[in-house]
Amino acid sequence: MRKLLLLLFLIPSLNFAQAKVDTIQVYSSSMKKNLKVAVTFPTSYQQGEERYPTLYLLHGGSGSFSDWLTKVTEPGLVNRMAEEYDMIIVNPGVGPSSYYFDSPLLDSVQYETYITAELIPEIDKKYRTLAQKESRAITGLSMGGHGAITLSAKHPELFAVAGSMSGVMNIDTRMWEVGEALKNMRTESQKVMLGEIEYEFPFSTYTAVGLVNQIKANGIPLIIDCGTEDFLISTNRQMHQLLLANKTPHEYTERPGAHTWQYWTEALPVHMHFINKHLKR
Repeated sequence: MRKLLLLLFLIPSLNFAQAKVDTIQVYSSSMKKNLKVAVTFPTSYQQGEERYPTLYLLHGGSGSFSDWLTKVTEPGLVNRMAEEYDMIIVNPGVGPSSYYFDSPLLDSVQYETYITAELIPEIDKKYRTLAQKESRAITGLSMGGHGAITLSAKHPELFAVAGSMSGVMNIDTRMWEVGEALKNMRTESQKVMLGEIEYEFPFSTYTAVGLVNQIKANGIPLIIDCGTEDFLISTNRQMHQLLLANKTPHEYTERPGAHTWQYWTEALPVHMHFINKHLKR
């Protein structure tokens, strides 16, 4: 593996509610660029030497590291979650429509390596985390849901529990309930990053549904949910059926809602409750 040299530059912090938020930059040697990250930790962090479990909370396509802090319909939700669960919450920023994978064609899209081999070690070095699989979780919305499921499937040594909210469980845009223009645009961007891939069964391992056998073998607790009016509902139902077919335990929920921040604001506390049950302190 390439030698990974990370440079961390602390830049001015933001304050939301009571929890403290650091905005930092982590240098990715695999992509040769700095990437912004928001790190939220409870007020108790500053009052002792205790170490904390960590949640990696991922944003969606064309999103930002600050989305979970600024776009939720309940202001300060992430901060409240950090306080209630006494947990460090990390919001990394990644490239638009990059799906959190390593492109075989583009050196500028190496986000699997970034998250798993560059960001996590740097967070564990910089902050008082419980730097072990049993105390680390990952979840996210939309593209971030895809990232959380695929990264946990490929790197079971890093995560104790994973989740997806309105996730892109299949990157085959023919399953997305959107207009043809958006389908074509996303399909073309996938080709640029991946080349020609197989969208039919057996599915490509660049998409979450193509990893169901690895997910079963790993045995990591999963929570997956999607709104019934979401344009990605078919991909989530497909994932659910594949996991049922290979007898992989998971929690799956559909409820009224669309691909909106209102839905994700309501979903995050549910994920936090599930995640907390499976983390060690």
